Amino acid sequence: MSISEQQRQQVMAQAQGALALQVAYVGVANHLFPALASLGEASVAELAAEAGCDVGYVARWCDAALAFDLAEEVSADRFAATDLGAAFDPAAPASLMPFAVQAMLSAHMAESAASRMVSGERPGEAVLGERPGLLPWFGPMLEATFAPLFEHEILPQLDIYRAAEAAGGVVVDLGCGNGWYLRALARALPRLRGHGVDGFSENIDQAIRLAAGEGVADRLTFTSGDLHDLELAEPPWVIAMNRALHHVWTERNRLLPKLAARLAPGGAVVVWEPAWPETRGALRDPARRPMAFQNLAEHVQGNRFLRPAEVAEAFAAVGLTPEVHLFADEREAVIVARKPG
Repeated sequence: MSISEQQRQQVMAQAQGALALQVAYVGVANHLFPALASLGEASVAELAAEAGCDVGYVARWCDAALAFDLAEEVSADRFAATDLGAAFDPAAPASLMPFAVQAMLSAHMAESAASRMVSGERPGEAVLGERPGLLPWFGPMLEATFAPLFEHEILPQLDIYRAAEAAGGVVVDLGCGNGWYLRALARALPRLRGHGVDGFSENIDQAIRLAAGEGVADRLTFTSGDLHDLELAEPPWVIAMNRALHHVWTERNRLLPKLAARLAPGGAVVVWEPAWPETRGALRDPARRPMAFQNLAEHVQGNRFLRPAEVAEAFAAVGLTPEVHLFADEREAVIVARKPG
């Protein structure tokens, strides 16, 4: 079969898109976009000094950023961010930063899957630590991607959080990342208390720092540890697992009864998971294509994405009453599994 010119052009465009995101990631990871936002325009030397980077690297990055319309030369050897480049500043409203981080994480996970395809090795979450430069951006990526959906749609629709606040209860977030979920709850519900647990100390350090900066540290605590070893001073009103249950799904027969037992009467386990479709053909929907790739990456980590119905059935089996709520055109599922009051 011969390759058509249309196919060649399509793949070339896709390849250039990947390169553009890689250049953007270099700017994100080295704080070059915030530096350009602060300076307005700058020489290479000024930009390097502002970002704390090597002049030679910054010079080559400016060339690449110009080539991919992330920066423009406003006068001889002076650069400013284009509108597109400015949108990758992590502080920009609706920042495009997550796309740059996801592009690099996806490249790492693709290489990991390719190198283990024959052996069948599945190293677990340790694979995320193989690129230490990515880990500090994992929490900010998730926050920028999912916090708007949570704050504008999920939180207003589900009454369990307000019930927890009214009862003077505590929300425990297992696999809390940089604490974005608890911080959003604390900002919206001024009497709610929360505790976050995560296995990566980098995430916990970020969560503590960000909570202090937002003025909610008096109601939120964060610790590094294993969710199986969690010790709580009081029964939580909500146990949250945001895109985390599939990471421990193989241990559900041990974990879910423990979560149900620890809940306060009337409380709930609240699970947010990507909603794996019932039919494989649904993955061809452009909005669901990333999920198909992510599920390949999850296999490297020893996991798989879950159908909402199987999550609900698992919680019903341990005596909780599950409700399935779908968001984002049914691509995201939140299962609220309540304990009898």
